[in-house]
Order: sequence, then structure tokens, then C-alpha cells
Amino acid sequence: MDFFQSKFLYGKKQSQFGIFRMPRNTTNCPVVVTIHGGFWKAEYGLEEIVPLDEDLVRRGYATWNVEYRRIGENGGGWPGTFSDVIDAVNYLAFLKEDFPLDLSRVVILGHSAGGHLALWLASRWNTKQADQMENVLHTSIKAIISLAGVSNLEEMWRIESKGKTSNNVSSFLGGTPEEASDRYHLASPYELLPLHVRQILVHGGSDQEVPLDLTLGYYKKAIRLADDVGLISDSRSDHFDLIDPFSSIWLSSADSLKNIINS
Repeated sequence: MDFFQSKFLYGKKQSQFGIFRMPRNTTNCPVVVTIHGGFWKAEYGLEEIVPLDEDLVRRGYATWNVEYRRIGENGGGWPGTFSDVIDAVNYLAFLKEDFPLDLSRVVILGHSAGGHLALWLASRWNTKQADQMENVLHTSIKAIISLAGVSNLEEMWRIESKGKTSNNVSSFLGGTPEEASDRYHLASPYELLPLHVRQILVHGGSDQEVPLDLTLGYYKKAIRLADDVGLISDSRSDHFDLIDPFSSIWLSSADSLKNIINS
């Protein structure tokens, strides 16, 4: 495959970097920012989503696969992880100085915990203010594609609390919904609806990691609030089929992405 690939640092911390890929001999190239999952934990990195990035480059997109501080790293969780993804997306302005990117066509695609961060970023584009994040998202977002995204943090906290000794959501936000209610409100896409950004929600019915009901509840609320949202689901697909470039549900996601970019 003929494409350019390089690592760039968007900050000074170890995990504040991304891998940029772009087809060669292209102009006005749309960009897909990809955010990996792994329940925000440091043992999971951006390698997970590389196959999708390579498939997206073959389809004619530039990709910016971003790493970020996670649970287990100094500064990971609230609010460091959130600040990192804002800074990573804003770094596209610097990449544009050297590469022919079309920043009017930026789509954020995230898987699992990365889907949560992708949806949350859409809320930052609407607010245009720093509040507790201390930095502002300056890059416009054309659409969000959430692949089994953790769209409702309080509900995910409840699910994880059943019969488990640890809770990823509590670790991520620094407390339970009762202990850190303000954080849950500011960090959970479900609480921030409507986002007023085009959203495609993709979820498999056989997902054992993030239940389909989480996305269905988010989708119903978004529709009720007249948000611009679409749903792709397949009863046979599991959590990881969504990031398999050869799966049928990914092909449906890629078709939706193409329609968004060309609209």
C-alpha cells in the first residue's frame, strides 16, 4: 500500500502522541481521527485499531490514530484523558501545515471507550468553552462514528458493579456516581444530548463487553431530542467485529462514513 506514515507528538507526556497516515498523491484529503478502546486502561494501546486505519487509508482518507493518558498512568482519567483527546484533535491544524488535509471534513471514530471519547468530543465542539477542561476544541467535527461506544457512564457503572470487585468507570472518573456526580454529568455523552453533530452508532447484538442496550438507550434519547443520529446493528456481531476491516458490520460503517464525507 502506497501511503505516508509517521509518529507525531501532540504533547510532552509519554502517551501524548499519534500515528498519522495519508495516501500519497492526494489533495484536499478528508481526515478520520481514530480513538482506540480498552476501558481507558493503560494496558491497551492504539495498536488495536491499526487495521481499521490501514483500511481507511486504502479508501482515500487520512487517519490520525491518537494515543492518550489512561488509567494507570500519571494524569490518566479525569481530567487528563479528556484534555488529551482535545489536544490531539486540535493538533490537526499543525499537520495541515505540511499535508493537504481538508479540515472541513473531519470525522471522529472511536471504539468502545474510544467511542465514549468520540461522542464526548462532539459535545466540546458545541460548547466552545473550556470550563473544567481548561482547553477548547478548535477543530470542527463533521460527524462521529461510535463503534460500541460507552455512551452512558452511569449505566455502565451499574453494569460493572454487578458481581465485580473493580469498576473501570469509577477508576476513570475517580468515584461512583454519588461521589462524583458532577464528573458523570460532564463526562457522559448521554447526559450531554443533544450534541447537534451527526452521529452514527454502531453496535453488535452479540457484544459481551458493552451491552447493545447501552447504545439503544442513547439512540432513543437522541431521537427524542431531535439529534442527528443513525444506528447500525447486527445481531451476529460481537465487540471486536466492529474493528475487523473484513466484517460485514464494518463494511456498513465504511459506507456510512463515505456518505457523510461526500455530503
